[in-house]
Amino acid sequence: MSIIAGGVFLLLLALSFPVAHALLIGATLGVLSSDHFSLYGVIQQLFLPTQSFPLIAIPFFVMAAELMMTGKLGQHLIDFATDLVGRFRGGHAQVSVLGSTLFGGVSGSAVADATALGGVLVPWQIKVGYPRAFCGATIAAASTIDILIPPSIPLILYSLVSSASIGALFFAGIVPGLLLAMGFLVVCNVSARLRNFPYEKKPIAWTLMAQRGFYALPALMMPVLVLVALRFGVLTPTEISTTAVVYAMLISGLLYRDLTWERIKTSVYTAGVATGVVMLLIMASTAVGWILTLEQVPMMFLEWAKGNFNTQFSAILLMNLMMLVAGMFIDLPAAILLLTPLFLPLAKSFGIDLVQLGVMMVVNLAIGLYTPPVGITLFIGSMLSKSSIGETVKELLPFYAVGLLVLALMSYVPALTLHM
Repeated sequence: MSIIAGGVFLLLLALSFPVAHALLIGATLGVLSSDHFSLYGVIQQLFLPTQSFPLIAIPFFVMAAELMMTGKLGQHLIDFATDLVGRFRGGHAQVSVLGSTLFGGVSGSAVADATALGGVLVPWQIKVGYPRAFCGATIAAASTIDILIPPSIPLILYSLVSSASIGALFFAGIVPGLLLAMGFLVVCNVSARLRNFPYEKKPIAWTLMAQRGFYALPALMMPVLVLVALRFGVLTPTEISTTAVVYAMLISGLLYRDLTWERIKTSVYTAGVATGVVMLLIMASTAVGWILTLEQVPMMFLEWAKGNFNTQFSAILLMNLMMLVAGMFIDLPAAILLLTPLFLPLAKSFGIDLVQLGVMMVVNLAIGLYTPPVGITLFIGSMLSKSSIGETVKELLPFYAVGLLVLALMSYVPALTLHM
């Protein structure tokens, strides 16, 4: 049953079917091939995960991000990031990195970041004189910082499957997010020095920078408010998400005075579509996971892994290699939902902290977002910069090195995984 489900899934994936549809069709055909189970089991598994209360956080975080970033606040963030780093070597490219880091505290979505920020920054960077492919590579890699800086939608999905604390995962995502940001800033600076990229030589306008920082402050405070509320138990993650929507509406309506009914309707629509995509993935992944559990595939994988990889170091290496390969072909949410049930028994048997595993997984699969053949942010960066995939991948090589270095640190230095 699981062999048929897996084979059909891989075949449909190769035929460019959407991941959720491929999972659902694979699960259905897998059950039909068995004489002991009926389709009622699949239908029940599709329904069960939709009753999870923490999932309510996803549409509200998406809606809050849409409300905040489609108005004046988004431009203030970009302006503030430009003031901070625009005058350094590689500063124009560093704006993408810093902007993604700041944007991460609002969005939690790499695709939203790459599209929203890249659409504004990439044409500007090309106009200044930066190579097209380098601009596309920078936004493709930098946008993945979003999914580590809280609030993070992938970490919410991991929490759903693993039962790890969402608050603990949000705290744990801070260090890898900042490490990636610092590493990418260094790549931009070194590349600019070696290749003599243009940079701004005008003196810093401190008054204007302070003014832009003040206007960008509401967005900068979002991750701080989330972490403080979680740390002191003021609100649950779901309550924080709804509070974030109210916060975004008050900021847009009272401070920036750019809140309109059209923006509210657009944010609701965007949140609905994004949630629908994620929910379909969750439902389909749960059905496949049910089949794998019935046939004890996770336990068989555990026995095989323990028989061939008998140290924690080698077990972590195995999981990382599997995630790197999976991330190259499968969307990040689907990979989290499929691989987490497989890795949980192995992690527990080797004493690997579940929060650390979640951070490892998101950092690992984030690299897959800008890795061919199906990296989503890679395609977005190439499209925005109007450069070929091959040219963009060549420029991404130092960014891959930074990503793998941060992954190694998060995998083998548990102290870097902050806990509440």
